[in-house]
Amino acid sequence: MSVLRLTNAEARALFLARHGLADPPAGPGKGADLMQVIRDLGFVQVDSVRTVERAHHMILRARRPAYRPRNIAAPLERDRALFEHWTHDASVIPMEFWPHWRLRFARDAAKLRHRWERERRECFGEKLEQVLDHVHAHGPVTSAEVGAEESRSSGGWWDWHPSKTALEYLWRAGHLSVTRRENFRKVYDLTERVIPDHIRAIHPDPEDSIDWLCNAAVDRLGFATSGEIAAFWAIVTPAEAKDWCQGQLDTGSLEPVEVTCADGNLRRHLARPGLRDTLPESLPKRLRILSPFDPALRDRTRAERLFGFRYRIEIFTPAHKRDYGYYVFPMLEGDRLTGRIDISADRLNGALNVTALWPEKGVKWGGGRQARLEAELDRMARFAGLEAVTWSPRWLRT
Repeated sequence: MSVLRLTNAEARALFLARHGLADPPAGPGKGADLMQVIRDLGFVQVDSVRTVERAHHMILRARRPAYRPRNIAAPLERDRALFEHWTHDASVIPMEFWPHWRLRFARDAAKLRHRWERERRECFGEKLEQVLDHVHAHGPVTSAEVGAEESRSSGGWWDWHPSKTALEYLWRAGHLSVTRRENFRKVYDLTERVIPDHIRAIHPDPEDSIDWLCNAAVDRLGFATSGEIAAFWAIVTPAEAKDWCQGQLDTGSLEPVEVTCADGNLRRHLARPGLRDTLPESLPKRLRILSPFDPALRDRTRAERLFGFRYRIEIFTPAHKRDYGYYVFPMLEGDRLTGRIDISADRLNGALNVTALWPEKGVKWGGGRQARLEAELDRMARFAGLEAVTWSPRWLRT
């Protein structure tokens, strides 16, 4: 039987379509429309860095320019249509998916307890009980409101105070949930006071959750290896995904496809039958500035294979060793990632500063592309509540 072979252009178009980037960016970006965007993506990663705006806001704004950060508060904190938990990192996830996170809670509870009892703090089990009792009696808390007698540190996760460690464990294990954030600090409460009763009443078997998670990953990736299916939610193990894929191949629910990579090499993937029928007719030429944590770039290796675009976060790289900048944003035009730009919000002076821009190799800068960039930067400034765009000397780099 012949195997479907996708050209690189077809693969890029399908990939972008599954990530909400093949349609002209339009829509109200709130209410039911916003929920559908998040549901289609599967999740939206949360990150604390705010050189312009935080990652989840940038991700949503790239697909809905009318979106504003305040729009997510109602579904997340009031309506409980979303919840915050872990995929490959902290993420905002549709509430109807929560029952399948029971599998994650059970696995994280065992894995993290074993590791943290050994590596983190003494009296780990006792501290869990103390913190859970405190939340039960006093209501929602932040890490600053528990363990008052414990020494604090300005270090990272490896130097949490014992009660902060307990809070994170209880959240990862499903006993606590994030009810809201205050100045981006998580506020934890008992899960039964955050997650709606009708959602908590659902208890899928692990096999059902594995099937749902793998199906949902394929639908959002379009084509994938078993490893990519496992990595999408980071709940299913590689072995479980491999077995699931074989079962789907046996029944004809998946079929092999060959994808042409940016370097011309072919790579075998799996996809639903009729994948080519889902190709978008065209891709918008509008230039979009993406978050480094955009779902289209989350899997750096996959993005590099498809687009020939190598991206690495350089926040933790010493300044003199960086290839680009502290936090640079990829730029998308049509089906090409055409460069990366270093921009930051100067809120004191109401300006979006352009420090540097690096076009990708072979991308010519000027004319229409410069006009598209300026239009996008104007939109970005309005999104961030800024009034002007300023340009550093020698901003265009090679």
